[in-house]
Amino acid sequence: MPRPVANPPNPWLTRFTEWLGEPPAATLEVFEERARSIVTENTSPDVPFRWGVNPYRGCFHGCAYCYARPSHQYLDWGAGTDFERKLVAKVNAPELLRAHFEKRSWRGDPITFSGVTDCYQPLEASYGLTRGCLEVCAAYGNPVGIITKGLLVRRDAALLAQLARDASALVYVSVPFIDAERARKAEPFVPSPAQRLESIRVLADAGVPTGVAIAPVIPGLNDADLGEILERARDAGATRAFHIALRLPAEVRVVFEDRLRADFPDRAERVLNAIREVHGGRLNDPRFGSRMRGSGARWDAIDRLFEVQCRRLGLLAEESEAPRASSFRRPSPQGELFA
Repeated sequence: MPRPVANPPNPWLTRFTEWLGEPPAATLEVFEERARSIVTENTSPDVPFRWGVNPYRGCFHGCAYCYARPSHQYLDWGAGTDFERKLVAKVNAPELLRAHFEKRSWRGDPITFSGVTDCYQPLEASYGLTRGCLEVCAAYGNPVGIITKGLLVRRDAALLAQLARDASALVYVSVPFIDAERARKAEPFVPSPAQRLESIRVLADAGVPTGVAIAPVIPGLNDADLGEILERARDAGATRAFHIALRLPAEVRVVFEDRLRADFPDRAERVLNAIREVHGGRLNDPRFGSRMRGSGARWDAIDRLFEVQCRRLGLLAEESEAPRASSFRRPSPQGELFA
């Protein structure tokens, strides 16, 4: 199967061909899928949520560092340009979510959108699958969490505010860089940092609990941005924050390192050495419980800076926050008729 040089070969395939010379630009292809299920259970200690929903496969944003790229290999596609331009819409996602909520075993646990791809990538403007799933969550009073870089989250500010009032809703807007030029190189098709900070303002003004995610922290490339990101996010209305370390599974490492050398040639080696410094001499720590965390003196300094700034700005979530009583309920047919 011919693959552009920029698209690392799927290790599950035994044969591949690379282009000689510059590969042609990858063409956007959209596929529709009628999925068999939509709610996935997470058992990794690296991810702080149990249940997730991903209405799409692949992500147009094209972030060089995206740890989810290898998920495309289960479709016999690659983790590089295939992940960015072969996009799949699970067109029956809201229908599947409603059916899942009707299972007697479901107790209304919080659901996170999305752990693998951005639920507000541009494809959402056409398909509205995230919106449809949120409407199902609102009908059942099921708590939700969202992590996104997409501006389309603003479209759903009123719906998310309703969910926040009636059940629970929390949106984290991911802003790993503060400088627009550096952000564009690492996240080529993502809205600018200023636009994402404005999304925080729109959501907060609508009454949606909102935070900022500095995800990932890339030592030597964006760790110096932490303080300014946190301060500007607080000024926009964020009430909490989190950060994670860069994770580079094998196929992601190829994409990230190629982009780093092409776009930051003067600092590429320093960045790679800094990454090794916080991962015990390796570019990636594959151990469960350590994959999204760093170690060593440099990472300890990053952690301390993050915590000090969050305390100063009031961005640490209150540990004493009492859990809300379960809001989950299955609407009766009569209730839906008169809603």
